[in-house]
Amino acid sequence: MIICDTHCDTLYMRALEPEAKPCVTMENMKRGGMSLQTCTLFAGSKGMSDHPHDKALDEYAAFERLADSEGWEKVDSPLEAEEGKVKILLSVEGGEIFEGSVERVHEFHARGIRMAALTWNNENEIGYPAKGGTKNGIKPQGWEILKAMASLRMAADTSHLNEAGFWDLIDRHSQPPMASHSCAAKLCPHFRNLTDEQIRAMAARGGWIGVNFYPRFLREDGKAGVKDIVDHIDHMCQLGAAKNVGFGSDFDGIEYTPFDCQSPADIPAILEELRRRGYSEEAVEDIAGRNFLNYYRRLGY
Repeated sequence: MIICDTHCDTLYMRALEPEAKPCVTMENMKRGGMSLQTCTLFAGSKGMSDHPHDKALDEYAAFERLADSEGWEKVDSPLEAEEGKVKILLSVEGGEIFEGSVERVHEFHARGIRMAALTWNNENEIGYPAKGGTKNGIKPQGWEILKAMASLRMAADTSHLNEAGFWDLIDRHSQPPMASHSCAAKLCPHFRNLTDEQIRAMAARGGWIGVNFYPRFLREDGKAGVKDIVDHIDHMCQLGAAKNVGFGSDFDGIEYTPFDCQSPADIPAILEELRRRGYSEEAVEDIAGRNFLNYYRRLGY
């Protein structure tokens, strides 16, 4: 079975928080049967004011060290994922890393970046974050960045983007967007989560959603486990996204993990909970990774 996860912040931790202990390790990925782990280059919490491009390069250098010392293998296409072998897909979180420049988009694509979350919690040259409540959509410079991304088949990630920007992408972007690490607002009304209308639109547009494992996005009381992760997956499936949903853990980027899903080694527990609820083996394989790979096929891979 191909198992994919579309978001972790391990490279930021490795590069800029060296005293921290990451949960995404080669040992844990192997124990969980991971085929494709997406590692993001995070712009940092201060946005455009704190040299996000340089931070991204530091994180990329951390990946290169892991490749040399521990055999982390980067893919150029998600379709290179293989059962029984851990591979790494690179992404960007916080479009300010591109510095408003089409040339930067090409630079990071050449480094293997195949998806980009357009914002984090800060406004940038592309658009506005969900945190803040603005009704403004994608900026003119943002459309230039998005055009360049589409030409390179780099997925536009709406996680952290505000709702106006989300609908701009649904209605106007040439490619179906994705949400690499987002949950369902119906089950937990957090500003980072997607409404039922957004989930239906993502499915209808041929997009993709990775359910976030952060307990505060899963339950209002912040006390969440595997069953809550599956609640969000199941809710999206019931809305018509059974072929558009999977995992976007946010490991190493969240303050704490679900009590019974603390690293990639615990991913099989989610698969077992899906089976317990009556999901067929075909459906489990879709959610585990096939949906994500099919999304990239829709982008032309």
